[in-house]
Amino acid sequence: MGDKSPKSNQKKSTQKQAKVSSADQKKTQAAAAKTAAKKK
Repeated sequence: MGDKSPKSNQKKSTQKQAKVSSADQKKTQAAAAKTAAKKK
């Protein structure tokens, strides 16, 4: 029995977005770390 209420669907989509944004942040942080290391 899947909960088809809009609230649960919203929760799922926000969790997905959070995962994606955190992955993007890790990428940008890694890139920033690389450039900072090059500057030194």
